[in-house]
Amino acid sequence: MKVKHFVPVMVITLITGSGIAVAQEPVPWSHLNPDQQAVLSPYVQNWGALAPDRQARLAEGARRWTEMSPDQRQAAQHRFQTWRGLPDEQKNAIRDRYQQFQRLDPNERERIRENFRRYRELSPDRRQQIRDRFHRMTPEQRQRVRDRLHKRQVQRRQKPTDRC
Repeated sequence: MKVKHFVPVMVITLITGSGIAVAQEPVPWSHLNPDQQAVLSPYVQNWGALAPDRQARLAEGARRWTEMSPDQRQAAQHRFQTWRGLPDEQKNAIRDRYQQFQRLDPNERERIRENFRRYRELSPDRRQQIRDRFHRMTPEQRQRVRDRLHKRQVQRRQKPTDRC
């Protein structure tokens, strides 16, 4: 595999590798655009031997890669390098949490995403204060906080609007 294609292919594999397997038709190599073929060139010899769902995920990942700006590509490469440096136990824990997240109700996933967006909007100092406070808690205290926040979210969704 050429070095210039190694990182993009590995990033695409990582991005698309955790997708849900769905019955797919094979993706003929000739149906990929030239940019996708360039990114996926290490697979050209055994493209036909890949499972159709893997072909589809790789093709989609290559399409997304070619649409990224240079800054976005650099950030993706950095995330991939960080991922490669993680111990296997940590990678497995991350995969497990991702699979748990995917099994959640769509409303619950959206609630989590919204909370994360709000968290990212906080100042770095405030985020650090929250992390420090959370790390000082016992596991039982952490669970009580999670339960209380979840209950608050459920109550907000159930409140009737006061508009007339």
